[in-house]
Amino acid sequence: MRKPASDIGDADALIVGAGPAGLATAIGLARRGLSVLAIEQRNAPLDKACGEGIMPPGVRALAALGVSLAQLRAAPFAGVRFVDGERELSGRFATGAGLGVRRTALSAALLGAAERAGVETRFGCALEAWEERGECVLAETSQGTLRARVLVGADGLASSVRARAGLGRAPRGRRFGVRRHFRIAPWSELVEVHWSEGVEAYVTPIAHDEVGVALLWRGDGGTYPELLARFPELAARVAGAEPTSEARGAGPFWQRARRRFAGRVVLVGDAAGYTDAVTGEGITLALLAAESLAEIIASAAPLASYERVWRRLSRAHRAFAALLGFGVAHPRARRAAFTALAAAPHAFQTLLRLAAGETPAERVRYAASSAPGRPLET
Repeated sequence: MRKPASDIGDADALIVGAGPAGLATAIGLARRGLSVLAIEQRNAPLDKACGEGIMPPGVRALAALGVSLAQLRAAPFAGVRFVDGERELSGRFATGAGLGVRRTALSAALLGAAERAGVETRFGCALEAWEERGECVLAETSQGTLRARVLVGADGLASSVRARAGLGRAPRGRRFGVRRHFRIAPWSELVEVHWSEGVEAYVTPIAHDEVGVALLWRGDGGTYPELLARFPELAARVAGAEPTSEARGAGPFWQRARRRFAGRVVLVGDAAGYTDAVTGEGITLALLAAESLAEIIASAAPLASYERVWRRLSRAHRAFAALLGFGVAHPRARRAAFTALAAAPHAFQTLLRLAAGETPAERVRYAASSAPGRPLET
């Protein structure tokens, strides 16, 4: 490593990336008494093309991190509706509401919670190189060097930490997303997923007067208006609404990792591996994994134990992504499945709740702690 321009000291953990996964990990570590530095090469607040829906377990994780949900510009949603032509499937959550929130608002809220927890965050700071030296990692950044016990890669889909640590694997196919917001009151208390040939549209309420419309497809051409036009009813509904953001893209999805750790380097969030945004689980999984990782690092447990926890947390998510991915690739099979599930709505509801992280045990606990007739809350 070349000689650094300056020395920025020591920390128990260096977090690379200040998105939801990175800040959630940093907060969890700081609350356990560890010193943490989170670096981010972009400037705050961070934005990203995203469906922007957080499932009920993720909403509870946000509250546990110190985010004031009442002060967050957001909108609750009660479940998910799938629409494929005249076929429709709907399911509702069993353990409270999900939450639609614009990524910039989520970024600002998590950054505030991190500051209150005592996390030091440096924006405009990039990781340039690192090497392990005995019991620490010596990391060189654009603002100097830092010695840390653990280096956490929370730097997203195209994680440079994952690549440099030799943890990457070849992706499975190429799917992309593009998102835009519109000034219009949400017309449903459910997130809507509209299916068409080669593209899906995700409509998420993110405020009382705003929705996000994200489009997922193979990336083989097509502007946002051209893709949206494949959904005539949806396009007509937002046609007169004021756009409140430019179209913003992300991908490719289906990023894979051989495992989540190597030596003193560990991955969390999208950097740890990502299936497909078709499930809408990315933020929720990142928050839950971050809490588990913080506990493992703070207790000085082997990082191999995080690999087991991550696989357990993501198991239902990965299975649901594979199922929906098959539906994306095989429209006839998808329509047959829609027809069969429409005749057995309880089955779809069960699938949705499992995919959302609402385990049977959690549903029982929630039912026992909730008063009858309790209104939908965030």
